[in-house]
Amino acid sequence: MTTSSFFIYLAIMAGSTYLIRVLPFIAIRHRIRNRFIRSFLYYIPYAVLTAMTIPAIFTATGSVWSASAGLLVAIILALRKCSLTTVALAACLAVYLVELIV
Repeated sequence: MTTSSFFIYLAIMAGSTYLIRVLPFIAIRHRIRNRFIRSFLYYIPYAVLTAMTIPAIFTATGSVWSASAGLLVAIILALRKCSLTTVALAACLAVYLVELIV
């Protein structure tokens, strides 16, 4: 890749990223009052984060069983309102123990 093509790609990426972030501010000038649209927009970050995280969970370990165990432990502890550090450490420990067994 040449330096000139790199900067062209960089400019295109920066422009498209900037447009994606600025267009909603330009298009929507007033407060959104529709309850359905507000709830939809509220949950979008969670849906995107879940869509990116779940596939990574199942490809990060040596087996599907250890990934499933870690995910299950993480879900249970998150539903019990444990801290993020506790959830992450317990999920890692569950994956490690299942990998030892499998």
